[in-house]
Amino acid sequence: MSLPPSRPSNDSYDDSTADPEDSLLPGVRKIAKTYKKDQWIKLGLGVWAVFATLVVVIMAILFSKNQSSVSDSFPPSGKRNAVFMVSDGMGPASLALTRSYMQHVSGNLPWGETLTLDKHLIGTSRTRSSNSLVTDSAAGATAFSCAYKSYNGAISVLPDGSPCGTVLEAAKLAGYMTGLVVTTRITDATPACFSAHVNLRSEEDRIAEQQLGDYPLGRMVDLMLGGGRCHFLPNSTEGSCRGDNRDLIKEAQEKYGFTYINDRKSFDALRKSNTISLPLLGLFAPTDIPFDIDRKDEIYPSLEEMAELALNTLEAATKNSDKGFFLMVEGSRIDHAGHGNDPAAQVHEVLAYDKTFSKIHDWVSHNHAVLVSTSDHETGGLALARQLDNSSYPSYLWLPQVLGNASSSSEYLGSLYRNFEGSSNKQKKFLLQTVLKEGLGIEDAADWEIQNLMEHKGYSDPVLADMISRRAQIGWSTHGHSGVDVNIYGSKGTERLYGNHENTEIGAFLADYLDLDLEKVTTRLRDEGVDSKGTDVQYAWMGKSLKELKADEKETGYYDTEHIDVYHGVFRKT
Repeated sequence: MSLPPSRPSNDSYDDSTADPEDSLLPGVRKIAKTYKKDQWIKLGLGVWAVFATLVVVIMAILFSKNQSSVSDSFPPSGKRNAVFMVSDGMGPASLALTRSYMQHVSGNLPWGETLTLDKHLIGTSRTRSSNSLVTDSAAGATAFSCAYKSYNGAISVLPDGSPCGTVLEAAKLAGYMTGLVVTTRITDATPACFSAHVNLRSEEDRIAEQQLGDYPLGRMVDLMLGGGRCHFLPNSTEGSCRGDNRDLIKEAQEKYGFTYINDRKSFDALRKSNTISLPLLGLFAPTDIPFDIDRKDEIYPSLEEMAELALNTLEAATKNSDKGFFLMVEGSRIDHAGHGNDPAAQVHEVLAYDKTFSKIHDWVSHNHAVLVSTSDHETGGLALARQLDNSSYPSYLWLPQVLGNASSSSEYLGSLYRNFEGSSNKQKKFLLQTVLKEGLGIEDAADWEIQNLMEHKGYSDPVLADMISRRAQIGWSTHGHSGVDVNIYGSKGTERLYGNHENTEIGAFLADYLDLDLEKVTTRLRDEGVDSKGTDVQYAWMGKSLKELKADEKETGYYDTEHIDVYHGVFRKT
């Protein structure tokens, strides 16, 4: 029998200390040493991981405390300004519509190119009113101005018919300067909710009077720019829509000290002026300023231009004050385009709003100020797809290029057609050439579409809007509002509005940022505004009372002010 080979000689090896198994398993000792080394490495890594985790936890705690100290310091100290923008009727689909239009029509841009608004999205807002899951602009703006829910149609009054103090009024009483900039009538629901109190939004004559200062608080607005001149002119004057002969333009100048301008020339002169006297009233259209797609630059200032003038004027006026200003800017006619189901008009309104947001955001980023932008509601139930043929599977597309062919709104073209006189053949020729080809870029109108237009000459606007919507494969569910959540956009300092919020929280944020007491203003309105004769709590200065409105059969459907309507078991086809 042969013996196993002897181990190699090693002078340093002490056989007496060797593990007996070493002679049988020569490599084990080496493996054991390696194993122990690995254990030490793992132990070291574990200690390091624990240490790193502790560092991260400590940093998180410190950051949290720092964040708490930041929020605890809200509102910030010192001089500050707040700009609140309202994109009336603009829902999330309106942004997608306009973004795709910009990418595919305006400049053939890459899919990653977005609107300025997209870059400043911070949250969403829930929009219901006190009496409906689908709000109107009056209840929506009351939530912004008073931080309270109210009923559809309410102009800064609560469901019981009593007035509520607004952010603008509280700001003025606290020493801030104030301003309103809109593209609709200055007496329309949104601007009215910051500067007046009536039980029904249609009382625009009374709203105009209060905006000048004819109510318990006196003059609260330092600057107003927009349309709606007809509500300020006596009814004996051409272009008036007032129900009485009261001359509010004259009162504005003589009684309340307003500087008054009413055209592009005077607007441009004011822009070039080194000093602008406040208060300022600028009414540039009898009713609404035309849609941006129709607006003639030489006649009407744009939303961006009016907002810029307002910013510069209010900044100069507060230069030597320890208080800043509150400015509300509304892209009013996004809503009107939605009501008309006119996608071509809407993309131009949203682009104009986006441009204005960019201008204001740039100003805010260089000053002690915040910018908050949101919508009161969505209008039209816009959908970026439309099934044209229910007998086949729908196409997954919509065609923004169709909107790029339109040069006018359906509102403007409908007005042109209504006022055209001539024989049936001349009308058809006018429709084909002027209205459809030149106005909407439509050259493939079917005979039935022409016939439909001619049968609805008195109100062809929705027919025209539907023709371009169908070709772009854009859908609409209503000519009214919808109940979807709307987006919130913000500048630095608006972190409190991150996430999903009730619309009243936006009003509360504005009041808190400017350190305002809205309840104090509400109390003053109620104490000073009660009819001195009254046994019943009536606010005669507000105009028609809520009690009268409820008694009016024409208005009954409007004024269950506190309860959401329910299904009554009657299905109505329209």
